[in-house]
Amino acid sequence: MEQTNSQLKNQDTKSHEWDTRLHHATKATHEDWIGRGISYFCIGIIILVVASMLWFITSKGIATFTQNHVSLWKFLSGTNWAPDQGQIGALPMILGSFAVTFAAAIVATPFALGTAIFMTEISPNRGRKFLQPVIELLVGIPSVVYGFIGLAVIVPFMRHVVGGSGFGIISATFVLFVMVLPTITSMTVDSLRAVPRFYKEASLALGATRWQTVSRVILRSATSGILTAIIFGMARAFGEALAVQMVIGNAAIMPKNLISPASTLTSQLTTGIGDTIDGTLPNNALWSLALILLLMSLFFNALVRFIAKRGQLKHER
Repeated sequence: MEQTNSQLKNQDTKSHEWDTRLHHATKATHEDWIGRGISYFCIGIIILVVASMLWFITSKGIATFTQNHVSLWKFLSGTNWAPDQGQIGALPMILGSFAVTFAAAIVATPFALGTAIFMTEISPNRGRKFLQPVIELLVGIPSVVYGFIGLAVIVPFMRHVVGGSGFGIISATFVLFVMVLPTITSMTVDSLRAVPRFYKEASLALGATRWQTVSRVILRSATSGILTAIIFGMARAFGEALAVQMVIGNAAIMPKNLISPASTLTSQLTTGIGDTIDGTLPNNALWSLALILLLMSLFFNALVRFIAKRGQLKHER
């Protein structure tokens, strides 16, 4: 009986020890807690920074309407930009930004699509060896270099061909075309390579030619990815400042045609923000332009997420 009681006590002691070990945090558990805490801290910092930027730009941007009592409709639809005289019509800059953005996307998309098809379907090895370094080189060139090239080459060329000063929307379009081409091309290449291989094999097995397979199977399957690439390129063009500023003419007037000098939201911000006093109407008006840029960036991001979600649902079906 005593031996049995002793065995039971030993079993209870061992069970208690194992229970203590199981509930005691090990070194690996402590490291996991520390890593998780660092991750949450970094995420919190990022959220705080983004929220602070949104609050700062929004509070500055709405000051034109809350402090200076400017009508929002007059600000968005007005065509005269003279903040020193109380005229802050932002429509010329808004139209200029959208004009160069859409024009650059329209010009760049066929070239990017053709390059991506060549790199993925026609000559993948040659395209990867030759075109991939070229695309990476275009991405790495600073925007000021593009601006200088546009100022030295494109502006004189347009002056010689179409007349006028050479500055205008068409010159900014050609500069932005080269700048957004790598973005649209690289993302389009990734979208085409993400198409399942058996799509192509099934199309060829049914007797379709290579071009029929590319145009009717591969491109249609990668439509959401291609649209995402185009929108990212448009966002890149919409937010470009320095290169556009050097070739567009910086005239805050309604653009009459593609060869007339114009201005964009970013070019007006870079040229005017250093000549204003904080809290005045000219300064608040420029912050309102920055708020429009922020809202457009959020719109582009939301549109990308919407297209990606629609593409995912389409593939699931």
